[in-house]
Amino acid sequence: MDALRRKKIQQKAQRKFKIRGFTLRIDAVEKVISFVSGFEEAEDEALDLLVDEISKESLKSSILDKDSVDRVVNRLLDAEAATESGISTSGNLSALRVIDAFVMPKFFYDPIKRVFKEHNAKLLIHGEASAKAALYRDRFQLLHQRLSRDRHFSRPAFDVEMTYSESSEITPIHSLVGCTGRKWIIGVISQLEDGRFFLEDLTAAVPVNLSNAKITSGFFVENTIIVAEGELLIHGIFEVYTCGFPPLEDRDPSLSLLGGLDFFGGGSFSKDETARLAELEKNAVNDMFVILSDVYLDNDETLAKLATVLDGYESVEVIPSLFVLMGNFCSRPCNLSFHSFSSLRSQFGKLGEMIGAHPRLRDGSRFLFLPGPYDVGPSTVLPRCALPKYLTEDLQKHIPNAIFSSNPCRIKFFTQEIVFFRQDLLYRMQRSCLITPSKEETIDPFEHLVATITHQSHLCPLPLTVQPIIWNFDHCLRLYPSPHTIVLGDRSEQKAFKYTGITCFNPGSFSNDSTFVAYRPCTQEVELSSL
Repeated sequence: MDALRRKKIQQKAQRKFKIRGFTLRIDAVEKVISFVSGFEEAEDEALDLLVDEISKESLKSSILDKDSVDRVVNRLLDAEAATESGISTSGNLSALRVIDAFVMPKFFYDPIKRVFKEHNAKLLIHGEASAKAALYRDRFQLLHQRLSRDRHFSRPAFDVEMTYSESSEITPIHSLVGCTGRKWIIGVISQLEDGRFFLEDLTAAVPVNLSNAKITSGFFVENTIIVAEGELLIHGIFEVYTCGFPPLEDRDPSLSLLGGLDFFGGGSFSKDETARLAELEKNAVNDMFVILSDVYLDNDETLAKLATVLDGYESVEVIPSLFVLMGNFCSRPCNLSFHSFSSLRSQFGKLGEMIGAHPRLRDGSRFLFLPGPYDVGPSTVLPRCALPKYLTEDLQKHIPNAIFSSNPCRIKFFTQEIVFFRQDLLYRMQRSCLITPSKEETIDPFEHLVATITHQSHLCPLPLTVQPIIWNFDHCLRLYPSPHTIVLGDRSEQKAFKYTGITCFNPGSFSNDSTFVAYRPCTQEVELSSL
């Protein structure tokens, strides 16, 4: 290979990997050049495919060495996905990227410069005490900066005479002292004293009375951030008359203010690349994801039902692009009293044999596995890491392209951003609710749940005493900017609900109710299915 072509490939590779948030070591660069140079007529396509496949890997670092690249290159070559004909027809293969929670970039808001900045320091699993304070501060500032752009709550640019009904300017809590009349404030519902609740912002805290408040849809629990209208009474309690969650912001305005920062973790794209992917997405009308939750591998009846589902999709004309199997994978919690790990390992092996017995699905579909709240893992804290290799290596012998990711996890399909989260969240939110949910707009608990997590821009806004979260990785549960689709795996009733343009659904419990979902990302069509 001549030096000019080699330098050109190197520059392209480093640029494309940098856009996705990766840095190539020298030995990794050599491996990339070696792979791409074999496709003289399709260098760009080969490089795009390699970058996409590496983006789906569960990597511990954004700095790629030779082994990380070599593993993916060998898999592509073994699958003959890197032949010239394969590259020209593998648009959908390279369009699907799985993002593990532990490799997502972290950003924080700078209220002085009014911009988001990337957190470049190493994120420790066991954070210092300051990390817990930063968790609450970052959540608050994320929603506060969003609220500050809402025209109903922002200060007028010029001094104009406004009626009371038009004025909804936010007052910092420390400024309430000495003020009379109704005021709007934003704060976190906190229990700073036993049995006594406060609204707290970055300036101060004030005790509140929520018992007479008129509320919007959603679950108001401790730790949620609310916007409240009320009055500071003479005895120092803020009487809330009306309260709700901070208003949502459409996805496009949010993206336009981020300056190209990649909050989702799937890589940033130029306008030309985005337009190209959007065009390919329009043509991907046959792509379908099949999503199942609560797949108990130790239950013969569940395995028989799963075999029926696989048989059905094996015989269709266009097979699904992706099968997502979410835990729990065992009918009883895998805690300290669980002593059947070898048995569970063999059950994963049997699942691999079952999938391997369906050659069209084995070769043409991907299989993504996410752990449930009671599956094997270090603890029940969120986010949960992928299933341990000890359990899954027998399955991978039969399904080499199986993907094991964290919970939650994210998928980028062309331009679509999809979030998967397996947690029995609805029950916990209802148990932790401080105020009876409003029945004016809906009485459906799932719709209240969707309203809560979307307005909070967070998958699990429960108190940390109810659901612990790794302090330094709270950003992995953020929903900002709003994704296109949120999949909430919950053992409650199967549901689908489209809220402010965001498609949300719960596939139900496959083992208990025989329910699952077929989802078409191109049209965001949700097909609620059952056996």
